[in-house]
Amino acid sequence: MTKETNNRSYSSFAELAKAIGTTPAELRKQYLDKAIADTMNGEKEAGTAATPDELAALAREAEIADMIAQDGVSDSFALAFGDVSALSILEMGAERQELDMPEAAEAQAECHAIVNTIFDLFRDTRLEPSAQAIAWGIVNSFHYEADKLAREEDTLCRDLKSRIEQDDRSEIYATEMEDLQIRAQTKMEQRAAIECMRDYAAECYRSQTGRPWSTARGSRVSSVTTASQIASADFLKARATAMREKRNPTGPLVVFSGGQEWHDYQQLYARLDQIKARIPSMTLCTTGQRKGCDAIAAAWAAQAGVPIVTFAPNAQRFGKSAGFKRNDQLVSLRPVEAIICQGTGIQSHLLDELKAASVPVHAFRYDAQAPMPAEAKRQQWG
Repeated sequence: MTKETNNRSYSSFAELAKAIGTTPAELRKQYLDKAIADTMNGEKEAGTAATPDELAALAREAEIADMIAQDGVSDSFALAFGDVSALSILEMGAERQELDMPEAAEAQAECHAIVNTIFDLFRDTRLEPSAQAIAWGIVNSFHYEADKLAREEDTLCRDLKSRIEQDDRSEIYATEMEDLQIRAQTKMEQRAAIECMRDYAAECYRSQTGRPWSTARGSRVSSVTTASQIASADFLKARATAMREKRNPTGPLVVFSGGQEWHDYQQLYARLDQIKARIPSMTLCTTGQRKGCDAIAAAWAAQAGVPIVTFAPNAQRFGKSAGFKRNDQLVSLRPVEAIICQGTGIQSHLLDELKAASVPVHAFRYDAQAPMPAEAKRQQWG
């Protein structure tokens, strides 16, 4: 019988922690505390002191471990980063590879750090007014990349549909079809992961600035897709159904409209939460403005996982009456409830139309907002 020695090596904090009867997070903290103390005491020559890079890495590991222990990983990250297909093809002509996603907990923690570090670094310095603009750009970079991946995904799926229509039973055709489907599946998983990080970064931005993040242009549709190995035709059918539901949702409609100048998002979030509690399958319809109330509603919808449809006025067709025509269209959809915030005559007209159609309306006056936080006001005006 071989006697176990005390010289056993461990490949991870988890293994070592298990061996000595503590948790990985506690072990990381103990090791980090000792490394800092050794470095401060100048014990570099003894080989026990950690370098600054090693300290930073250990600190990040400890932070990630704390996040797992305290808050856990959000469902959206668990789905986007955990449920992926076995094989991936990253580029046309590339080989099939078994490539994992980043760990969900690490992706969530690093995404949090990317945005919040900017505010922590600039806070109480002369650079503080720039923090909001830079953080907005970080979130927008995720949004831009998600849009690019979505376009590439659409192209691959159109190619896949076209190939399905070909009557070719050769082995080469079958292999090419399988590769094309794996590429489309890979692109879909990439897009879902980046969308997940974008929405989480946008929530970090909101918590730091007191105002929701909104896109500069384009729509913002988020989805976390589950991955499975399915036939090409079924894959396209499932994807088309999901996209159709996102663009044309079937749930009860709740109309939302308001002015472009609005800061008290808490009262709007609270009312939207109340409506969702009563109507879990609701779909939110907004008037498509990129800032103010509509931006707040879009941010809430992304956070709450509620489908959102924007109805922008068709000025090219209707000219100055486009906003009123759009209001008529919203009322004709027979919404079950509505939220209208004070804005221009467009909002007043929509409020009157909804009341005439006997739609329950929650109206908010501009002067009933809570005072703007001093921090947000200072960032707004620089």
